[in-house]
Amino acid sequence: MSICYLNGDYLPLAEARVSPMDRSFLFGDGAYEVIPVYSRKPFRLAEHLRRLERTLAAIRLPDPHTAGEWAAKVGEIVARNEPADQGVYLHVSRGADVKRNQAFPSPAVPPTVFLMSEPLSTPGEHERETGVGAVSAADFRWLRCDLKTVSLLANCLLRQIAVDHGCAETILFRDGFLTEGAASSIFVVKDGVLRVPPNSHLMLPGVTYDVVLELAARHGLPHEVREILEAEVRDADELLIASSPKEVLPVTTLDGRPVGDGKPGPVGRRLHALYQEFKDTVMRSG
Repeated sequence: MSICYLNGDYLPLAEARVSPMDRSFLFGDGAYEVIPVYSRKPFRLAEHLRRLERTLAAIRLPDPHTAGEWAAKVGEIVARNEPADQGVYLHVSRGADVKRNQAFPSPAVPPTVFLMSEPLSTPGEHERETGVGAVSAADFRWLRCDLKTVSLLANCLLRQIAVDHGCAETILFRDGFLTEGAASSIFVVKDGVLRVPPNSHLMLPGVTYDVVLELAARHGLPHEVREILEAEVRDADELLIASSPKEVLPVTTLDGRPVGDGKPGPVGRRLHALYQEFKDTVMRSG
């Protein structure tokens, strides 16, 4: 039985109830984080909480808790749920007003705070060994993709394109340049060099994105952080999806055409091995 937190109470997820007047329900007015937990230890919790704080400040929603209070709530959710590896979802909305009005409630209403846990599933051996397919699409999301808000309809539509084609991810292009995936960071490999776009308002600053770049720097893998043309993506030797659930996963087809020779490449295999070592020695140690 999954246990969640809602506005001060820990209760079974099936019993949690939120008002239909909640602004996250009516307007997508809120922020969220997903925190990976390995061997019951949240990974880079401070970084996730700083990103949450930044998003809340940008949407003018006062943070309802200190970092210490958030850490205690995350720890309690982890302790009350069974899996050793979890993904803790943390959600803050502007709360429930008595009327539907796009302007912020005045006076302000109490925010809705919700946390839940799900098992953290990672790719199986077949996906790692053969790679996965991806499709491409125009990035039609709003211009503040650097904020982790609950307004995710555009991401859902883009992710569904991949599902409709039996693929793992949708790779997004805006004005001829790579941004990211619908739910991941995208790395490009050409001539042994790992490349990724720089953080900007057009993409979410990802914790796994940071880990991959740290591993590349630490182990001497050539890498560049720069704007990447769509043509470079389509001419890549390797493409890699990076996220907490996907870890480092090779893309071997894009829009039905092989990436490189259509098989996982050496840079992706090396990064996957380094990521697993890092997970076992650092992520699981807290």
